[in-house]
Amino acid sequence: MRFNDTIVGATFIVLAAIMIALTFSFPAFPGQNYGPSLFPRILGTGIILCSLLLILRERRLATPVPWLVLADWVRQPRNIASFGLMLAAMLFYLLASDALGFIPCAFLIQIVLFLWFGVRPVTAVVVAVAMTALVHWFFSSMMLVPLPRGILDSVL
Repeated sequence: MRFNDTIVGATFIVLAAIMIALTFSFPAFPGQNYGPSLFPRILGTGIILCSLLLILRERRLATPVPWLVLADWVRQPRNIASFGLMLAAMLFYLLASDALGFIPCAFLIQIVLFLWFGVRPVTAVVVAVAMTALVHWFFSSMMLVPLPRGILDSVL
């Protein structure tokens, strides 16, 4: 599936403008000429400029490109179900991670996805346990990101 570059560019311009607008609520640091809003504004400006170039390039093509070109995978029901399952996994994490915690959610998501995509059950369990442990260790210990503990609060 491919969107026309005009649509992609316009979408990124809107997102970058929202990002820049949100920086106006950032607090200023006393005694400094710049604050936490500087980098997001520079980044947003760069995204807008690149998006404008993308739109201009698309408009200068001799042959018009359709707004949307569907790939062959869209016509296969299992592929659509796989795409939907990925979205459902993200939604599940957003809704359940506070109550269940990162570890159970990450493990369940990986098991379901591995089995759906044809990984052998033993391999799926081993990789899901290892990756959940590795990601939890990296974010909680190395990056000091507080991951939701959920039902494992008394254990962790």
